[in-house]
Amino acid sequence: MSKSKPLSTHALRELEELEALIGRANGALRSEVVCRVDYRGRQWPVHCLELGSRDPLAPVVGFFGGIHGVERIGTQVLLAFLHTLVERLRWDEELERSLQHVRLVFMPLINPGGMLAETRANPAGVDLMRNAPMDAEDAVPLLGGHRLTPMLPWFRGRAGEAMQPEAAAMCRVVEERLLTQPFSLALDCHSGFGVRDQIWFPYARTTRPIDCLGDLYALRSLFRATHPHHNIYVIEPQARHYTTHGDLWDYLYDRPRAQPGQVFLPLTLEMGSWMWLKKNPRQMFRLLGIFNPVLPHRLQRTLRRHMTLFEFLLRAAVSHQRWLPQGEQRQLLNQAAIDYWPSILRYEDQ
Repeated sequence: MSKSKPLSTHALRELEELEALIGRANGALRSEVVCRVDYRGRQWPVHCLELGSRDPLAPVVGFFGGIHGVERIGTQVLLAFLHTLVERLRWDEELERSLQHVRLVFMPLINPGGMLAETRANPAGVDLMRNAPMDAEDAVPLLGGHRLTPMLPWFRGRAGEAMQPEAAAMCRVVEERLLTQPFSLALDCHSGFGVRDQIWFPYARTTRPIDCLGDLYALRSLFRATHPHHNIYVIEPQARHYTTHGDLWDYLYDRPRAQPGQVFLPLTLEMGSWMWLKKNPRQMFRLLGIFNPVLPHRLQRTLRRHMTLFEFLLRAAVSHQRWLPQGEQRQLLNQAAIDYWPSILRYEDQ
């Protein structure tokens, strides 16, 4: 990994904004370039940023975006959150105190080549979210990943090939900076078809319940109780919709932990793009308009819409020992979660 240096003026506005934030933070954002991607004769950096505690036992929240190049809004909402944090650090003593007890990790723009090319895939034609070396347990639809040709969307790469550099870099960051901690959360920001914003969690390859199901149900209940009027999200397992091959979060969740008992809770925010299309159908005739709000007032509304969730995850990580279930309570919440999400197979049916 190399220390990041600002680039000269380039054609990717989100990257320019990210590097401007690094400069304005006056060292508060610890920045590294974790890989570089070749596209049109240039190498484009993939940045990883850290903010907050250096304590090796501190809880960590990771924010990820820009895995799919056409879904620029995922990068943009994280840049908006980063902007707010950088500005608050100039005056907000409460935020400064909170960051003494938690570490934030950001990879806001994982697929710069795909964003420049305005494609879902990276420049090699691979869907990074289907690129992990694992298969679904049952047959999946085409959108769940295939090995036919990179000319079709959802291509997961050739069998036996190494992971793409962008996906491998993200996995290294999660393995080295989140999976080593006693407690960590991850939020991966996307836009997806739907009339509601959704928060998904693994598994994507199977309808079997994930081991941390009770923990996720506790987090979901905490959010609902804390923000009863912020009910914009449908929170549920991804496999309720479809299963996929090669899901990066399935792969990372099943990686060995440094110590037994460590808790890692991966979440995916799927912003419902049909909300924008319904209000402005003409967006359908623009590729980026299918996945992103186009009109300025809708973009601004989306950029502030998820701040409550981001702040909640930060505070939930700081205070995780006060709400994370233990012992018998964890087993009770596991069953409560299975009853709440009935499409998940019950433990006794496996």
